[in-house]
Amino acid sequence: MLTCEKMHRAYTTETHEEISRLIGKLKELGWYHSIELPDGRVIPGLLTLEQLRTRIGRFPLPADLTGKRVLDIGAWDGWFTFEMERRGAQVLAVDSARQETFFEAKKLLDSKAEYLVEDVCYLTPEQVGYFDIVLFFGVLYHLKHPLLALERLCALSTDMLCMDTLVIDEPARPGDRPILEFYETTELGGQYDNWCAPNTSCLLAMVRTAGFVNPRLIGVHDTRGVVVAYRKWPQIPRSGEAPEIVCVENAWTRDHTFRSDRDHYFSVWFNTPHTGLNCDNVYLQVGPYACRPAGVSNVSPSGWHAVAKLAPGLSHGWFDVTVAAGGSPFSRPARIPIDLTRAERRISNAARLTEIEIAGITDGKTYEYNRVRSGKESCVSVWARRLPADVSRAELALRLDGADLPAVFLGEPDENGYRQINAMLPAWMAPGDYFLSVCCRGAESEPSPVEIYKPDQ
Repeated sequence: MLTCEKMHRAYTTETHEEISRLIGKLKELGWYHSIELPDGRVIPGLLTLEQLRTRIGRFPLPADLTGKRVLDIGAWDGWFTFEMERRGAQVLAVDSARQETFFEAKKLLDSKAEYLVEDVCYLTPEQVGYFDIVLFFGVLYHLKHPLLALERLCALSTDMLCMDTLVIDEPARPGDRPILEFYETTELGGQYDNWCAPNTSCLLAMVRTAGFVNPRLIGVHDTRGVVVAYRKWPQIPRSGEAPEIVCVENAWTRDHTFRSDRDHYFSVWFNTPHTGLNCDNVYLQVGPYACRPAGVSNVSPSGWHAVAKLAPGLSHGWFDVTVAAGGSPFSRPARIPIDLTRAERRISNAARLTEIEIAGITDGKTYEYNRVRSGKESCVSVWARRLPADVSRAELALRLDGADLPAVFLGEPDENGYRQINAMLPAWMAPGDYFLSVCCRGAESEPSPVEIYKPDQ
């Protein structure tokens, strides 16, 4: 019986020999993709038309892509680019080096596809925009920074990633321990630009970690793992009681500072009657994009904490955070700022509900007037009147320099009609002067000043 080590050695030797053979044949032909011309003639390549059609046919891609924008990474001779264009899409082909055969085929096919020479790890939405579909075929193992490349593609994608890459387990074993092999020099196929190969379990984990959700392994074909992944949660019927968000904060800095050019994670503290929650049945969303949790923990009988990577592709603006538990509806949103300065955060575009009157702001525990301590379990209290008579706590939030602090308590009116509203503060808010307002049913009161300070000051 072969040991795992011997099996691996045999696999590596076989792969090395096969890649060397294919490289020789490619040099002989001059084309990697076969290209069918309008008059029916075919430019023969290493991959036949049948192989190419089978390869693209494994993915759930519509026959009609009219109005869609597609990004083809590692386009080479461009068969996949031209096929997406044939289906009606606007396509950008990207390669790390200029492929003259692409331009020959483009001219012969009268293609309007765009072409860019660039390393995938340097692509940004500011440079190339956003794409409904990203094709990423046979590229990952050529990259020294594979996870970074997947994160870049996630930032560019608004819907679907279709990818295949070399994997080191065939048949596939998605439940195995994630393993990534790294090739320092020419161990794989005698090529210095073959850097890594994951097993299928690792491939799926990397796709999730990069920011995609619901990755599905379609299969392994000729040592290539075939995966489709998405930016949005599937639309399913939802019912029951929605969770209530208590606080949203940056998981590292514990405040409301979020930057798209950093690997920021965010924490959502929420209450729900659901039990048995984990990374597979807690659904986070920031703006239009889904975020799969990296961790979920129970912190009280009905209290939960989830942490996730901030959705790639969002920048400079306000974005709503929502959460669903199991098959529940999504919670009411709590908005957070991304890439906004303090000055920008203090400018609100909400309609002013001027009849709401703030009488005072205090620390939620010491009741110190107009001063709130920062730190663990920091809480702020506001006394306000002229709220709608039928308002519920779930409809209220305190807005601190534009960021939402969902209400965790709403008191009964006192003799003057004022009601106490409490909200939790991110633990490590920077000391300084802030403005706080009351948000109710899409409208906002006039802001009032409040100081946040460290207890030892």
